[in-house]
Amino acid sequence: MPASTSSSIPPDPNLWVTILAGGSGTRFWPASTPNRPKQLLPLAGEQPLIRDTLDRARGLVPEDRIRILTGGHLLGPFREALGDLDPSSFLVEPQPRGTGPVLVWAAWAISQIDPDAILVSLHADHAIDPFDAFSTLIRAGARAVETTDALFTVAVPPTRPETGYGYIQPGEAIPAEGGVDAFRVQSFVEKPDRDTAQEYLAAGYLWNSGIFLWRAGFFLEEVRAVAPELGRLIPHLEEGDVEGFFREAPVISVDEAVLERSSRVASLRATFQWDDVGAWEALARTRAPDGKGNVLLGSVQAVDSRENIVMAEEGTVVLFGVEGLAIVRSGDIVLVADRAKTPDLKSLLEALPSHLRDPDGGTPTEEP
Repeated sequence: MPASTSSSIPPDPNLWVTILAGGSGTRFWPASTPNRPKQLLPLAGEQPLIRDTLDRARGLVPEDRIRILTGGHLLGPFREALGDLDPSSFLVEPQPRGTGPVLVWAAWAISQIDPDAILVSLHADHAIDPFDAFSTLIRAGARAVETTDALFTVAVPPTRPETGYGYIQPGEAIPAEGGVDAFRVQSFVEKPDRDTAQEYLAAGYLWNSGIFLWRAGFFLEEVRAVAPELGRLIPHLEEGDVEGFFREAPVISVDEAVLERSSRVASLRATFQWDDVGAWEALARTRAPDGKGNVLLGSVQAVDSRENIVMAEEGTVVLFGVEGLAIVRSGDIVLVADRAKTPDLKSLLEALPSHLRDPDGGTPTEEP
């Protein structure tokens, strides 16, 4: 459990936490699979990412105001990993449709319990530190949500010209408590090439973390106003027809459906360290290396070897005289790759036979 925050901003009695916990299990293959996505792996610490996220949520709100949004095939594994969590905390989508539809459903469902609900949406696979800074930002953000007609994102100051993230161009400043930097979003830009990403850094653009804050009712109003492909389906939810809502909903992210279309989007500048733990290379940022730059998980012996990332879930992996490799031993599969190639594991999996791509026979889902 995160330590209690030292923030002078009191917790908001209407704050709820939703945790996006879908995913297809490709970017950390072979350790991750459709039935065991990266959220179930200990990639940022000693416990699974989903457990880290739940602890973070419990540090913000009581447990009865937490909802985990996931697919039916992951309900069992998540319940096992989070054994002390009440089953009512899960919202299980009938079929994967991306973050747009599932967040609409969550906003509607929670607003039926608490009409004044403020939602903070977290991803189950992020690394965030320290908790106190995160908590202070979220509490200040909840106050800003109450006084500003806007949908808030959390924007992270970039540390490198990352090509795998979306970026936010800051606009006009908005008053916020606790010394938090809040501002209108001037524009969203998606995954640039490296040269463009370098230009964004120089121009003061920020990473879009995918952490959101908004009043549930206001979010639903904006959905009806700017995302008619989802707004027209809300009557299904009002009639209790969740399956019908998801059956007709398009596969679409909340960014594409709502945030990139709305003129009422704002951001909070993050004051904590953040990583979306998107590929094996992220372990070099979330785990402490040894004296030669190797990041080693499990039973690993590295001799005369440098700058490697190695995970051994079974047995022992021994390195001798190698550099810049990613090596993963999981089940009957051993992956050996150039570290620089690991963000592109999807192309590798497309070239492999199905029994290797998915040894447990799981069903892929949309990325959250």
